[in-house]
Amino acid sequence: MKAVIIEEFGAPVQLREVEPQPVSPCEVRIEVGASGICHSDYSIASGQYPAMTIPLVLGHEGAGRVIEVGSAVRRVAPGDRVICTFVPACGICWQCLSGRSHLCETNGKVEKPKLMYDGRLIAALSGLGTMAPLMTVHETNVVKVETDLPDEQLALIGCGITTGVGSALWTARVEPGASVAIFGCGGVGLAVLQGARIAGAAELIAVDPFASKREMALAMGATHAIDPTAEDPVARIREITRGRGAEYTFEVISTPATMRQTYDAACNGGTATMVGSLSPSLELALPANGIHLTGKRLLGSAYGSAQVQRDMPRLVALAEAGRLDVGSMVSRRISLGEVNEAFDAMKRGEVVRSVITSF
Repeated sequence: MKAVIIEEFGAPVQLREVEPQPVSPCEVRIEVGASGICHSDYSIASGQYPAMTIPLVLGHEGAGRVIEVGSAVRRVAPGDRVICTFVPACGICWQCLSGRSHLCETNGKVEKPKLMYDGRLIAALSGLGTMAPLMTVHETNVVKVETDLPDEQLALIGCGITTGVGSALWTARVEPGASVAIFGCGGVGLAVLQGARIAGAAELIAVDPFASKREMALAMGATHAIDPTAEDPVARIREITRGRGAEYTFEVISTPATMRQTYDAACNGGTATMVGSLSPSLELALPANGIHLTGKRLLGSAYGSAQVQRDMPRLVALAEAGRLDVGSMVSRRISLGEVNEAFDAMKRGEVVRSVITSF
């Protein structure tokens, strides 16, 4: 079978022939139905995380159907539909037992070489590798769902939807009637917006330099849209919120400059949540005494603080009920060989999500 592989950081990804390996006792083999093209995939391919070992099968946002299970697997069975989770949820480590499976202590420890490529065993991103027709994953990396939603929508729940909606509902815990500002309205940012809307926010302020993203945000319930290249977004947010700043602000662009704007745009006593994935070398400078005097809260959101075995089925239910619009976030359906073109479209701001549906 063919899979999308990173052979060199900063170079185009390649479609190469790989050979799946036998399923171990705790593993599950999945026929992939769809794989989202997340900005994190591009960041990894471009070398933002150079410590990763390459060659590497790309993709961490996917869904499909179980076709084989190992002898010790108990969570799923052949024929089950599943969403893949790039953070495992073992259910027995200290973090999982403390209600923080999004910080599961087995993360990064159950991964091992998954596929034979060019005469050697190579690994798959996050223990998944959704940009291939078949995946072999640990059973803690899948969530069983019972639904008629298409795989292209379930795939987005595997990363962007859970991360964004969860940041509003389970990390920041947006309250009904609150004011919310979101810096960055790509796939994850629009999911944050939808999560805040579901929570009952009264003012939803979308900040994005791309007109198409602002228009999509307005269509999904934003009450205001700001072009940060045309005006100071912090000043405009304060103007909209009667001089105070927003009660909840979210950063989904992943730059120190927008992180600082996100903090500055929060009102005194407000909550600024950092959602975007950053290069490990970047640092954020904040006025230390200002944190004390303003009473602002600064939160990090890992995977939307979601407890995936509980919350992914809830997100499916919200989509089925029409309260969460996942379908509109699928901008393009592409083949496995069009990933580089999808990255280019992402950089140009032309898409919310490209989704591989043809393998």
